[in-house]
Amino acid sequence: MFIYRRFVLFAAVLSATFALYGCQPTTEDTVATPTEEIMPPPIEVPESDADAMDPNAGHDMMDGEMMADDAQMTDVLKDYTKSMSKMHDEMMVSINYNDPDTAFAKGMLGHHRGAVDMAEIELKYGTDTEMLKLAQEIITAQQTEIDTLKKWLASHPDSANPKPDTAAMQKAYADGLNAMHGEMMLGIADPVPDVAFARGMLPHHIGAVDMAKVQLKYGTDEEMRKLAQNIIDAQQPEIKLMQNWIATYGAEDGVTPNNAKTSSDSKEALEPTKINKPSA
Repeated sequence: MFIYRRFVLFAAVLSATFALYGCQPTTEDTVATPTEEIMPPPIEVPESDADAMDPNAGHDMMDGEMMADDAQMTDVLKDYTKSMSKMHDEMMVSINYNDPDTAFAKGMLGHHRGAVDMAEIELKYGTDTEMLKLAQEIITAQQTEIDTLKKWLASHPDSANPKPDTAAMQKAYADGLNAMHGEMMLGIADPVPDVAFARGMLPHHIGAVDMAKVQLKYGTDEEMRKLAQNIIDAQQPEIKLMQNWIATYGAEDGVTPNNAKTSSDSKEALEPTKINKPSA
């Protein structure tokens, strides 16, 4: 029964996510910056590398085979799915940028906004004291960095032409987005709101660290390189915190954390899927 309900819920996440991708606009709902007005043409990718550059590769479904009733999705899952769609759309824009520094700033802006959205969802549905505290800290820290990124982007438009490292940088970001997206989808499907937050935010933080490392490898702007290092320094401890929390409260074994509650729309706990944790 657990396996069947897990399949139905995960299929609901997939179908709802891609339905949202199809109807969500790719432009932002915020004031446009000079960077956002420069939209480089899509990069030409050899057919052999097409799947590697597609963050949705491998997630296609045959019509009618994995369609799940939207009623199977809890309110918290619907909110997380919508948030992931918004984040995905904004980060996808950055993948086509030519300048490594601008690509990092644009991608991290969308990534940080996604973190704030997720933290607000945790504050709405969560009950665990430690996770609620982490959510508030994420909002406070990342909103400050969002302001920094917006200000920097306003005076740093993308390059009109590719640079020597553009193709390698673009592929690194695409690969990272693909990996992060898959792990996050598994995490947010957990029926316990606090566990869904921890298991969704964990790969999200790992993705931020990976993006920062790409920036340190290809970027040259000192302000963005400093921000990248700050992100690594700040989010590595939070990654450890979430890993320890998940292990301590037995989330990987399907045990409800102390002082946490399942969503009112979920009638039974579903077997969670393990997260691939970063190497030390």
